[in-house]
Amino acid sequence: MPTPTPRPRGRGIYLLPNLFTTGGLFAGFYAIIAATQGRYGTACVAIFIAAILDGVDGRVARLTNTQSEFGVQYDSLADLISFGLAPALVMFHWALESMKHDGPMPGKIGWIAAFLYAACAALRLARFNSQVGQVDKRWFIGLASPAAAGLVASFVWTCDELGWTGEELRYFALAVTVIAGLLMVSRLRYFSFKGGGPKHDRVPFLAILIVVVVVIAIAIDPPSVLLLIFAPYALSGPVYALYRRARRLPPADVGTSP
Repeated sequence: MPTPTPRPRGRGIYLLPNLFTTGGLFAGFYAIIAATQGRYGTACVAIFIAAILDGVDGRVARLTNTQSEFGVQYDSLADLISFGLAPALVMFHWALESMKHDGPMPGKIGWIAAFLYAACAALRLARFNSQVGQVDKRWFIGLASPAAAGLVASFVWTCDELGWTGEELRYFALAVTVIAGLLMVSRLRYFSFKGGGPKHDRVPFLAILIVVVVVIAIAIDPPSVLLLIFAPYALSGPVYALYRRARRLPPADVGTSP
């Protein structure tokens, strides 16, 4: 009698890293719900919680050797919600929606700007996924979507804490939304803080001290300090590009690994 061929076992998924990814997805979804209810500070906190969980899930997967293609794709979809749709809708409900008071055309510009941000976040994530393993890991090409979300969320959170309404700052909010979206799909280089390999794993003691000081400052005044972190970082890409042009340096090759 021929030996029956065993049925192939179904592929499972790794639970631990995907739990962190699911937590980030939940935080992004909760940010959208909070924004629709006018709780903008809570919505911004949820976006930053999603950013923290997004930074943890990949490291947990590497430490536990549980990386998978499913996890990579799931993480990208969660990022689209947490750093694409959530910041766009928070900004829309806080400020851009009030542009309809200026007339039908400004009202359309408001929701189009929010859509532009979400679309740019999707394009940024798709480009990142298609270039994994081909780019210099020391640099991001374009502003990373979590950094763009941090810029938008810290701006809304700071203004809300200071008592400024989105209606008062709607055109400034429009500029922040459009600029953040375009920076994501730009070809500007942003330092990734990932280092260039094993030789760069060690950091000087001063860097650790600076991190401690920054954490303390964030604990004292979270929205303002976060805005002071993300706004200069968002500007660092254009400033570095202008610096290279002023010094007439050759174009940086960001399309290949070191």
